[in-house]
Amino acid sequence: MRPSHALQADQPHDVPHRVRVERRDLRPDDVAIRVTHCGVCHSDLHALAAGPEAFPLVPGHEFVGEVVEVGPDVRDFAVGDPVAVGNIVDSCGVCPMCRADQENFCQDFPTLTYGGRDRVDGSTTLGGFSTEYVARDRFVYHRPAGLDAAGVAPLMCAGVTVWEPLRAWGVGDGSAVGVVGLGGLGHLAVKMAHALGARVTVFTRTLDKADDARALGADDVVLSTDDAAMAAVAGTLDLVIDTVAVPHPVEPYLRVLAMDGTLCSLGHLGPVTVETTALLIGRKRLSSSGSGGRRSTREMLDFCSRHGIVADVEVLPSRSIAVALERLEAGDVRYRFVLDLADL
Repeated sequence: MRPSHALQADQPHDVPHRVRVERRDLRPDDVAIRVTHCGVCHSDLHALAAGPEAFPLVPGHEFVGEVVEVGPDVRDFAVGDPVAVGNIVDSCGVCPMCRADQENFCQDFPTLTYGGRDRVDGSTTLGGFSTEYVARDRFVYHRPAGLDAAGVAPLMCAGVTVWEPLRAWGVGDGSAVGVVGLGGLGHLAVKMAHALGARVTVFTRTLDKADDARALGADDVVLSTDDAAMAAVAGTLDLVIDTVAVPHPVEPYLRVLAMDGTLCSLGHLGPVTVETTALLIGRKRLSSSGSGGRRSTREMLDFCSRHGIVADVEVLPSRSIAVALERLEAGDVRYRFVLDLADL
């Protein structure tokens, strides 16, 4: 086994603390990674509030680092390579979703980076709040040269989560895209949609982020609580990406869609109530997505490399994890916390 240190929570609502953990010895297709930076995601907050059966728990599922060792069958990576890992580290590889390069929708459920079930030995995976991670090479990605390492880490979850719907609905020159919410997901959706050539409209409940939205690439900012402003953009958008993580009405955003437009809900994954006529008028669609498959993750990283896109991050030492979690819960971050694990 390979000893390392990690931030672990022992029971629900614990603040993760430093412990010694054991990583598996390398299998033939494994890569051992020295983790340098790991993003702090809203999913981590949810996981830390889960039932007692989920603990002990080492969070962290969007991280970057450097290869320190490879298994004998690994050909695509060498010691010293800068790499990145997202929230999926394995899948069945044989179901229709996996064969379509959509491992994130694996019908046997993908192995998550933490709190998942290892497909070989059945152990529970430990996340990226750690000095080292061992992963199957198929789910490790080359980190683009020239991009800030801390800014790349959130691309591996937040970035690919918004990238997949942008590509699935063919966003490009002449497209009109709306983004609801300007947090970790939303600010990357704005950057990517703008770089794809779309006209981007940001919807927000307050205008304190209007200047930020335009600096990120938004063409228009609409106050979603202003009925007149919402009516003015009715029927104008091809795709709306909704990143708001709490329950909220979706019909106002269906009304801003053009004919055959799509509202993709990425933030709140709970029940949604919609009047069928809100979809019927204009033949509109309500959809969702989550994470990304291997092919789209590679494409997203290549695109971000060409356009110089990274997340806007606030980097904290790992000893400040309590501060990061508290401020994230309060929505006090623009736009993603990333832990620097050098002090771990």
